Amino acid sequence: MSHTLTKLDLPTLQTDLENATAQQIITWAAQTFGPGLVMSTSFGIQAAVMLHLVTSIAPSIPVIWIDTGYLPLETYQFADQLTKRLQLNLKVYQSPLSPARMEALYGKLWQQKDVESLNRYDQIRKVEPMQRALKELEAIAWLTGLRRDQTRHRQNLKPVDLQGNQYKVLPILDWTSKMIYEYLTAHDLPYHPFFDQGYVSVGDWHSSRPLTAHDEDERDTRFHGLKQECGLHLPLSPEAGQSLDSSSL
Repeated sequence: MSHTLTKLDLPTLQTDLENATAQQIITWAAQTFGPGLVMSTSFGIQAAVMLHLVTSIAPSIPVIWIDTGYLPLETYQFADQLTKRLQLNLKVYQSPLSPARMEALYGKLWQQKDVESLNRYDQIRKVEPMQRALKELEAIAWLTGLRRDQTRHRQNLKPVDLQGNQYKVLPILDWTSKMIYEYLTAHDLPYHPFFDQGYVSVGDWHSSRPLTAHDEDERDTRFHGLKQECGLHLPLSPEAGQSLDSSSL
């Protein structure tokens, strides 16, 4: 059964939801979009917060995980742990281009340390699989755990907006690191094991590192500090390419 994109009064909704709690936003999304609602996770440092929040309200929601094939061993183990504990309806998507084949055709793109190569890597391993997932799951709305304090691009985000053919719903947009920690503690949830090694953000093994005293921003620990977004959360528009090339997002 095909899900139909609901036409929403976005300006009014954005105002109404600006001061809503995360639980209220998730409940609204579940009621509004029904089976057309999905969520995504990277099984990153604090992934358990969004996974617990959302599945407490919508237990059977499809959970999209883009497996790049280059995640640390600990991430795969963490994902397995959370999937079993929270009984996630996990939907794993990967690039049709295997890591070995990609490296044979393009080399080790992450070692080239230029934005064009990193963008090609992200398009192949992350953006294309995510767009395919959204299409195959007939998603009309997408819940994700973006926060305003993560990147400069995210400071201007709204709790609900259109991105391409889907609505993007951000229930913890205004949460702080302290609120995240308190939620993890209150619900006895695990965080990614790399947290104890000084990581504040974790992605692929070759493009993530611990935070140092010389970093001006937490996202400097990703993509060699050349960019702050992987492309999954940038608008699908003519400006998207420029945004991907910008290190000031």
